[in-house]
Amino acid sequence: MEKLATLDYVAIILYLLIMASVGLFFGWFIKDIKGYFKGGNIIPWNISGISNFMGSLSTFVFVAYAGIAYSDGIVGIIVLFCTIPPFIFAALVMGKRWIRSRILTPVEYLETRFNNKIRQLFSWIGLGMRFLDNMVRQYAMGIFLTAATDLSFLEAIVFSGIVTILFTIVGGVWSVVVMDTLQFVILLFASVLLVPLSLEAAGGFYALVEKHPEHFNWFSGPKGQPLWLFIYYLMVLLKYNGNWVFIQRFYSVKDETATKKLGFFSALLMFLFPVIFLLPAIAAVDILPNLDNPEQAYVAVAVHLLPAGLLGLMIAAMFSATMSSLNSEFNVMSAVLTNDIYKRLINPNASGKELISVARINILLVGAIVVLGSFYMGELGGAFEANKLLTGLFAIPTAIPLILGLLFKKTNSTGAFFSVLTGITLGLVFNSLENLSWEMSTFLQIIGCSGVFFVSGLLLSSSKAYIDRVNAFFKKLNTPLSNSEIGKAKPRFQLALANLFAIAIGLSGLLFIGISFPSIDLSSGKIAIVIGLICFFSAVTLRIYAIKNLNVRSHD
Repeated sequence: MEKLATLDYVAIILYLLIMASVGLFFGWFIKDIKGYFKGGNIIPWNISGISNFMGSLSTFVFVAYAGIAYSDGIVGIIVLFCTIPPFIFAALVMGKRWIRSRILTPVEYLETRFNNKIRQLFSWIGLGMRFLDNMVRQYAMGIFLTAATDLSFLEAIVFSGIVTILFTIVGGVWSVVVMDTLQFVILLFASVLLVPLSLEAAGGFYALVEKHPEHFNWFSGPKGQPLWLFIYYLMVLLKYNGNWVFIQRFYSVKDETATKKLGFFSALLMFLFPVIFLLPAIAAVDILPNLDNPEQAYVAVAVHLLPAGLLGLMIAAMFSATMSSLNSEFNVMSAVLTNDIYKRLINPNASGKELISVARINILLVGAIVVLGSFYMGELGGAFEANKLLTGLFAIPTAIPLILGLLFKKTNSTGAFFSVLTGITLGLVFNSLENLSWEMSTFLQIIGCSGVFFVSGLLLSSSKAYIDRVNAFFKKLNTPLSNSEIGKAKPRFQLALANLFAIAIGLSGLLFIGISFPSIDLSSGKIAIVIGLICFFSAVTLRIYAIKNLNVRSHD
């Protein structure tokens, strides 16, 4: 397989420099721990929605789901659509509950809802799950970079891990969500560029369908079977709504209306973009048949079709997808380590400045552990199988009490404890039985875990103090935010933010244009220049808007 040229590395370095400037800006802006982990509750719903969307992606999509698309066709897209129901469920049900809970970290509410022991249990188990999940993402990034560059797997893992850690440390959640938005622009246009090129190389869409009709069967392969899809969708619904990053996005916006907009907007993005992301991997079965590793399909077709420079931007876009996901994960994991463990157990009187320092140290430790663990993920059968296995074993048992405890009052801490224990035990037992399918073992695990949680609440009595505390908590969940609790961004900051977007998007457009000139005679070069012009003029439009509207308000 071909590798990156010098111009590709230039494109990647310039792109990372643009992203670094964003992190430095927010590193200067963030002054307290609430701003570091919640963005001061003034993050716009559209920016948070894009960040939520990007957090659901990573190179994992372009490795694991692309591998399914290469092997089984459009089933890969159907499997990736599993992320739509969690967003809709959060928009309709969970979002307003999370923002009304008035929390700083996703596990903070567990002490009020259950007790301090449950809070600590979920902090540690949840951290373990997040470590494993992020090791899979980091492993996928290593596979991707190894296929496209001259880096060894070890070098690819270490390099990508260091860059992600540094970007996350500087600016907190604001840095994460804004970089997510800018990376979304690059990822969108770079992915769109590859779609017509891959279809052209395959002889056109209809020719691709005629040559590989089995790849356009909605129920092709084992992952296209209705029962498998139903269980996988149910598992992802639980996983996402119990995911700390997913939850953080909903309680970081300003009000309840924003949570609905955030959820529906994220669902819309996940409905539109899987086709764009995975169609090149489907076309790769015709362009590059008989790949040794199907999970390298997307990067292989990108390397095959994109000229120097543009390939670098594509790699930067793929890298940014993983960096977006891991940035979000490292930030929220640090939030739990800092607020729920350090402040709670080690130094309750820590100042805000000290907590930010501890938070940044925790991000460094989290990143180092993820990098080390990612070297061993390949032993679990590849990115997709590792993610599926670990989600079943740990994400489901922790998500069920987390979600149901927010929805149903008549459950207690004993049920929460034993549902986690039961879920993990059943997962280990069922997955060790060779005669039991994955979908059946996962379904039985969900039923068993949920049953223990509900039955414990019905059969075991609770103290009056506990009942009163739970009633007060649910009263808070049923009480809308007051005007004083709704975050309000200062016009001067809004102006600075708009200017930052305009500059970053404009520089991205110029980067597209400059990198495209060496390949101007190719259709890919012409398309990339058009993309660059769109970015540049979008930046000019945003800048004009900021001058006419926000600049006036900032001086009021």
